Amino acid sequence: MLRYLPFVLVAAFLIYCVFDVLGSDARRRRSLPAVVWLLVVVLLPVVGGVVWLLVSRSSARGGGTARRDRGPVAPDDDPDFLFRLDQERRRREQQRGAQEPDTHDGSTDTPGGTPSA
Repeated sequence: MLRYLPFVLVAAFLIYCVFDVLGSDARRRRSLPAVVWLLVVVLLPVVGGVVWLLVSRSSARGGGTARRDRGPVAPDDDPDFLFRLDQERRRREQQRGAQEPDTHDGSTDTPGGTPSA
């Protein structure tokens, strides 16, 4: 059973790379047709697959500019989201302040004459 493991791993890697090529865009394929990449991956299963993964991943990063073009990844990276969140917080505080009249008359809250903390 263990002697078949390398074949199963190579087949799984080949299938992954084939589907990755088919689902890629022209930028990740470096403007080569998908058929060319499929031939490289299928004819040289391990080496072609490794080459495909290295080339497609390095071109997808695009030197760091691709991430900036997509916009923020998390909400706390988005200045517009943070601004809207701050505005909503201020609006709620103002509503809460308008609903609760100031009832503090300077009296102590605890028995014995000491103000509570």
